[in-house]
Amino acid sequence: MPATPTQGHVVVAPDKFKGTLEGAEVAARIAAGIRRSAPGVEVRELPVADGGEGTLAAALAAGFTRIPVKVAGPTGLPVDAAIAVKGDTAVVELAQSSGLARLPGGRTAPLAAGSYGVGQLIGRAVALGAERVVLGLGGSASTDGGAGMVQALGVGLYDADGGELPPGGAALRRLTRLDPGSLADTLTGVEVVVACDVDNPLLGARGASAVYGPQKGADGDDLLVLEDGLTRFADVVGAATGRDLRNAPGAGAAGGVGFAALALLGATMRPGIELMLELLGFDEAVRGARLVVTGEGCLDAQTLHGKAPAGVAAAATRAGVRVAAVAGRLELSEDEWRAAGFAAAYALTDLAEQPGDSMTKAAELSELAGERLADALLAG
Repeated sequence: MPATPTQGHVVVAPDKFKGTLEGAEVAARIAAGIRRSAPGVEVRELPVADGGEGTLAAALAAGFTRIPVKVAGPTGLPVDAAIAVKGDTAVVELAQSSGLARLPGGRTAPLAAGSYGVGQLIGRAVALGAERVVLGLGGSASTDGGAGMVQALGVGLYDADGGELPPGGAALRRLTRLDPGSLADTLTGVEVVVACDVDNPLLGARGASAVYGPQKGADGDDLLVLEDGLTRFADVVGAATGRDLRNAPGAGAAGGVGFAALALLGATMRPGIELMLELLGFDEAVRGARLVVTGEGCLDAQTLHGKAPAGVAAAATRAGVRVAAVAGRLELSEDEWRAAGFAAAYALTDLAEQPGDSMTKAAELSELAGERLADALLAG
């Protein structure tokens, strides 16, 4: 029986369901279910992201304009990417140019993959007049410390013979000199803000190579090569800038792109979901709302440590609005998700008739979840 609406709109603000649905489709499907069960309730769709993959899509759904850009992929082959622009702000998603999904044939290249395309995206944003560049890190295919990124922005990286270093983390072992080139001029008047949820340093047991290298295809010997290259890069950058930021929280993010952003782009770091909610206008969207619905592919212990649904729940709670979650899987106990601020939580696995339906029928089940939560939370 359809719910009887009362005053106040609903904001549907999920992250993507990785491997099944993008955030915008999750939002649309949940919203469709809510509208079917509570046809008199206004529903606003505001898909979110935490700075990783899906960040560009979230910005576009919030009214940013898509600007296509052809750039170098992680192995140097051209890829079709994009940035999102609104006013003097541009959103750059690393995964668009240098993500694992951009590897030709899915074949990893742990020693040779680079981040040059990220720098090209930033350069395009600046050329379009951006005064603020929001850089979302996540899903990186490379461990080059962000060397490729800064080379694309005019920095020269040279070996002992004066030759320009080729792409990849392995080549950094030969680095002897850094020339800042035109970087300062390129970024004059431009604020770079990194959306980042990890606090790993560049080097060591918690560093870019040791922690994230295996995800990019690096084995034991590769990890040592990459660590040596990153160490050399940190030494040369420190000597050139007079600042040693190898131990800065987040320096190890995205294969060390966080380090180059901090040390050479003068970037500041913000928690990903906090920055994205600000960028997407969440506070304005939730004003006067009676319910916020968020979610992601799996609501688990990691969710509680700064991922998108936890950030949405915290922001909605501060605004005095109830929050419900929809997830592909629910691995938190009721006590845990209630303690995180959720009034209700729905899992597609619980709604599925057959094992595997939560993946193959995620869209339909998301609509059903919208109906169920509307019946439970929007009546009366």
